[in-house]
Amino acid sequence: MRKEDIASEYKQHMNCCQAVLCAFKDETGLELDLLRKLGSAFGSGMATMDGTCGALVGAEMVLGLVGQQPVRTGARKLFTEFEQQCGSSVCGTIKGIDNGQVLCSCDQCVRNAVNIVSELLAPAHV
Repeated sequence: MRKEDIASEYKQHMNCCQAVLCAFKDETGLELDLLRKLGSAFGSGMATMDGTCGALVGAEMVLGLVGQQPVRTGARKLFTEFEQQCGSSVCGTIKGIDNGQVLCSCDQCVRNAVNIVSELLAPAHV
């Protein structure tokens, strides 16, 4: 099963950050319960839609946990690519809180985050 499909399944009963983190359970070597706890504060993004999208936060965490050090270059690529694909990095903006225009669904944000991290963690990028 592809990582984005795994994350989509998790998204049915977890927040966006948790879904991304848990999709990389095997790579992180961490227990599912711990990953869920790590991502629990990022439902509806940071500060409840006022800050960074939870899927992006989870993806950055995964990169930090399993990426080759230093991860700053990968983290910047992840952030930039996520903004390009989702229209913003801010949860409320992505959800159209200010203007009513939804830029990207939560499910698609999760898929995008997982795909970008997967590409960054691929042997050619590490």
